[in-house]
Amino acid sequence: MLVRIRDARGGEVALLPEVERESGRWFRDVGMGHVADDPPMPVPMLNGYRDSGGLWVAVEAVGPVAFLAAEDLDGAVHVAQLSVHPVWARRRIGAALLAHAARRAAGRGVGALTLTTFRDVAWNAPYYARLGFRAIETGELTPGLVARLAAEAELLPGDARVAMRRDL
Repeated sequence: MLVRIRDARGGEVALLPEVERESGRWFRDVGMGHVADDPPMPVPMLNGYRDSGGLWVAVEAVGPVAFLAAEDLDGAVHVAQLSVHPVWARRRIGAALLAHAARRAAGRGVGALTLTTFRDVAWNAPYYARLGFRAIETGELTPGLVARLAAEAELLPGDARVAMRRDL
């Protein structure tokens, strides 16, 4: 892999919404144009992740080509967003960002990564399952994940979303 993964730097944060916007274009191919049209995370929110130590970028000579934003949630590190620019897709950059997040979490004594994602989109839940995540059963959901899924259900149909966990 040609990219380096590291903490996001202040000047790079403004470039990340475009990475997220471009990565969302894949959703058009599966009939989810409404998701592709969702606005990316605003820069102030991304800066909040950076300021709390939870924003990592994969950088190449052209600058950031992918990022992962994470925060502490109910005793786990929760992946709020993982985006890889389509030009850089299928190079295991997303997997490398998740591995970096896992190392950082484990280094702080955190026992798991969590995330919410689309249940039936190939590069979402099935992808994360291949990387060691498992769907969280309803009875295992933490209050924070229940709240995330409820907020997402207001915007997305039915049971399109699933919470997942990867023990570290």
